[in-house]
Amino acid sequence: MNTKAIYAACLFAALNICTLSARAEAATSVQTYSYGTHLDIKRVVSMSQDSTPACGVVNARMTYLDSHDQTQVLDYLKFGDGCIGDN
Repeated sequence: MNTKAIYAACLFAALNICTLSARAEAATSVQTYSYGTHLDIKRVVSMSQDSTPACGVVNARMTYLDSHDQTQVLDYLKFGDGCIGDN
């Protein structure tokens, strides 16, 4: 087997791995929190919120693993951190 064939096989394998992880990410549905929603959180993977600092209610997102180690995404509202001098 020549080196070009080996390089092509490695590139093909790497592209397949990247595509598989992108498909797995796309398969994760986003749930919107409402009062009383049952949350099965084993471990929080990441948390984010609107990028501009605001005083008031902002959009936030939490990505977590449930008790079956499945990735879940939850959108919710929270009070922003941009209030200066407020408690």
